[in-house]
Amino acid sequence: MTSLILSQIVNGLVLGFLYVLIAIGLSIIFGMLGIVNFAHGAFFALGAYFALTLRNELGDVWIFLAPLCVAVVGMGIEVTLMRRIYGKEPLLGLLITFGLALLIEEIIRTVWGTVGHPFNAPAALSGFIEYGPILVTRYRVAVLVLTVVILLGLWLFLRRTPYGRIIRAGSRDAEMVSMLGINLKRVFTLVFGLGTALAGVAGVLAAPLWSVVPSMSAGAIMPAFVVVTIGGLGSFAGAVVSGLLVGVSVALTIQFWPAAATAVMYVLMVLVLLVRPRGLLGERWERFE
Repeated sequence: MTSLILSQIVNGLVLGFLYVLIAIGLSIIFGMLGIVNFAHGAFFALGAYFALTLRNELGDVWIFLAPLCVAVVGMGIEVTLMRRIYGKEPLLGLLITFGLALLIEEIIRTVWGTVGHPFNAPAALSGFIEYGPILVTRYRVAVLVLTVVILLGLWLFLRRTPYGRIIRAGSRDAEMVSMLGINLKRVFTLVFGLGTALAGVAGVLAAPLWSVVPSMSAGAIMPAFVVVTIGGLGSFAGAVVSGLLVGVSVALTIQFWPAAATAVMYVLMVLVLLVRPRGLLGERWERFE
């Protein structure tokens, strides 16, 4: 029993870090652009499907281009569509991104078909790793390590680079950043591309673990919203903590009470909000209050 629980905890950490990647991309877009992006899960699915095509046509080594393709699509959508609704009624953004999510899913069905596609882990990462009572696949360990590296790199980018400081300052007061002579339109486009690229990375990494089907976006968008809500808006550390908490809770529930696996994250969200309405590490954002 102990080995089973420990193995599920490791699986939950992998799932949690995938949730964190999706949630941070969602949070970055909302913080800078003020738009709740319901299409974020669709970009997650696009990442998986772009990786599928690149793998079939060019081989495993080219899979890393999939998130870049998602970013290009995201930036194109920002320039042609999202830019028109900045500063307008928030409900308009919700409706447009919801419609965009449906559109992207239908495009996926048209291009790649309605049935699922197999996506095996790379041959070099096949097999299991046994460490004491813990038994876990090599691929899950690789995903765990890679997501930690990506999140660390993202944190350093946001904290230690001039571009990261612009993003953080713009999320607080975009007008002030604009008065400093910074081209906000370009920043908004790059931020939307960065957020969608993170969703694409999560989609690529999740492809061998989840079924690559058009509806896979639904399995990503709701956990992302839950993670952002539990962690607190604007908190990088909060997103990491809440993502891991949700991932481990879901993994353990799948093992011992599968019927409640989906509900457990919502129960966890309600419990946290009853005690901490702003989330675990949420900050006060005057811009949205």
